[in-house]
Amino acid sequence: MRVLEDDLFPSTPGKVKIERAGNMNRQLHRCFASTSTMFLWALFLVAMTASYLSFQSFVDTSSKYFAASWGGMHWERQIRASAAPRRPPGSAAGAGMSVLVTGAAGFVGTHCSLALRKRGDGVVGIDNFNAYYDPSLKKARKALLSSHGVFVVEGDINDGRLLAKLFDVVPFTHVLHLAAQAGVRYAMENPASYVHSNIAGLVTLLEACKDADPQPAIVWASSSSVYGLNDKVPFSERDRTDQPASLYAATKKAGEEITHTYNHIYGLSITGLRFFTVYGPWGRPDMAYFSFTRNILQGKPITVYRGKDHVDLARDFTYIDDIVKGCLGSLDTAGKSTGTGGKKRGPAPYRIFNLGNTSPVTVPNLVSILEKHLRVKAKKNVVEMPGNGDVPFTHANISLAREQLGYKPTTNLDVGLKKFVKWYLSYYGYTRGSKNFRQ
Repeated sequence: MRVLEDDLFPSTPGKVKIERAGNMNRQLHRCFASTSTMFLWALFLVAMTASYLSFQSFVDTSSKYFAASWGGMHWERQIRASAAPRRPPGSAAGAGMSVLVTGAAGFVGTHCSLALRKRGDGVVGIDNFNAYYDPSLKKARKALLSSHGVFVVEGDINDGRLLAKLFDVVPFTHVLHLAAQAGVRYAMENPASYVHSNIAGLVTLLEACKDADPQPAIVWASSSSVYGLNDKVPFSERDRTDQPASLYAATKKAGEEITHTYNHIYGLSITGLRFFTVYGPWGRPDMAYFSFTRNILQGKPITVYRGKDHVDLARDFTYIDDIVKGCLGSLDTAGKSTGTGGKKRGPAPYRIFNLGNTSPVTVPNLVSILEKHLRVKAKKNVVEMPGNGDVPFTHANISLAREQLGYKPTTNLDVGLKKFVKWYLSYYGYTRGSKNFRQ
């Protein structure tokens, strides 16, 4: 016990102080040494983390660059070749235009691109091939365009760098802006997609156009949906459009206001086209005539909506070839933009036209025509129209387009649906006599 006490409590007071001081110094030394080591390790780890993140960022950027579907000398040669007009020298129609078509792999975009190329204009398309409906149909349209010498860039109109590059490679004379998030009912499921494409995408495109030198003239697709709850028929360009019935309609109305602003501030030549229920070969699967055809052939029931008081819905169905004539007429008569370097030098044209057929047809009549051409009776479920943004009728007044564009629709619904059915049966490999067909 004495030994233990001596060890714990030395008999010499000075020795205790010295040893205690020494112990404290050693403990402090170990503490500081440990802290310094930890600090150095922390610095090392921070440096390594920063280096890794920097390297990862470089890798990601490089991957995106190398994986990009655009850019490079070969790509630029394809763009220039596709954009070059091919009208014969001395052509009565002039030297030809160089047109950037957005939404080129879409329904209207494909038909307009083919028509422009056929008459000798230069055409470059851009499309993001989104999955709103079957992308394979869009890819098939792209292949069709490619077979006619039209190059389609896979990209988004919200990509300002891509648009700037396109205008840097080619001095486009015109832009036919058809890219948009379509569909009235889908807006209730995915509203952000409408703002992204129809508003943000439009502004990005307009920014590229106003900065381009020379500035192109712009023709773009608005919609008959802007007439909304207006009950005055037929719809005229002078009618009120401040009561949209759907978010889709609201974004198109916003587009008209936005384009007017860019016309006023930057001198961009703008023509807006209000399409009325476009149909025909290579159409959109989300449209009623298309889905009706699919379901009738597969023996599935179709849903036919009815308005208030059991009134049949009616639409001003307009055949695609007539719409194309209106689009090309708008391009041909579009005045020049007046801005340079983003600055307005003088007033530029701002126009809006209805493009319709002027002959509304009820949905039950549409079904009857399809039954006749398909030679199959439809199984119909008639229900009241839900409050999903649809309107009970549309009817276009086209007097302004007739006067200024020479627009004159020539295809009635019976003839147009016959052509559509012929295309549908061929494209999807349907064999008459069988309710099952390859899709």
